[in-house]
Amino acid sequence: MRTITKKAYAKVNLALDVLRRREDGYHEVKMIMQNLDIYDELTFSVYENGTQPSNRKITITTNKEGIPTDSRNLIYKAVELMFDEYGIEAEIDIHLTKNIPVEAGMAGGSTDCAATLHAINELFNLGADTKKLMELGVKLGADVPYCVMAKTALSEGIGEVLTPVEPLKDCYVLVVKPPISVSTKMVYTNLNANELEKHPDVDGMIEALKISDLSGVASRMENVLETVTVHMHPEIETIKKAMKEKGAMNAIMSGSGPTVFGIFDDEEVAKMAAEHIRSLGVSKEIFVTVPVSE
Repeated sequence: MRTITKKAYAKVNLALDVLRRREDGYHEVKMIMQNLDIYDELTFSVYENGTQPSNRKITITTNKEGIPTDSRNLIYKAVELMFDEYGIEAEIDIHLTKNIPVEAGMAGGSTDCAATLHAINELFNLGADTKKLMELGVKLGADVPYCVMAKTALSEGIGEVLTPVEPLKDCYVLVVKPPISVSTKMVYTNLNANELEKHPDVDGMIEALKISDLSGVASRMENVLETVTVHMHPEIETIKKAMKEKGAMNAIMSGSGPTVFGIFDDEEVAKMAAEHIRSLGVSKEIFVTVPVSE
């Protein structure tokens, strides 16, 4: 038996712009993706290789209720994709320790999927480079290639065009996920992308990241999807306001929501803000963390 453990990091969108809705129904985006030091852990155990299709067996267990462990799970889909791509027949057990909030706009499923692609590549000595894994990953989800790359990036096109940028540094990030679920598809369906009057200064944020100008980054944090999600869930705006009142340089929603994150330049201030929000009773999933970029 061979075993390997992988960390799968959460992401937030420092800026999220939607440029237009295309005729094919997809949306063109322009956004900055950043990983945080909140992660799931996946342990993969592979048994003796078989030679027949009947020898293929994928078993997933997890510490969190409500997460599917069958073929609906992106981890399962990633194993199947890699096995099919490289003609592998094996028995594999995967245990997922879930720490990233579920359905939170933090790419929790996508990052687990990406970690799985990396793990299978290593366990079976397949020799696939990052580009190859990203090409495979996009078949499973728009955020998967970013999670495979695991570096702060500008994301364009429909999310598949990725350009590394300087990572966010020297700050603390307060993350609050209220106990609600948001459908990404529904948010995009209700977004009037071609009528948006205000767009984030993504190019300016890239320049601010380049020179480690934290206030320049914070002042440009913006997410156009809030125009949809906040109307449906006003508690998102309540959390943003509480963060800013308690010292956040800025606070926005990540992805299609409902998670809110705020940027702080002082760890103690971030921790006090977290305690204040905890006292409001709006969420039990509250983290004070830092940015990471592998």
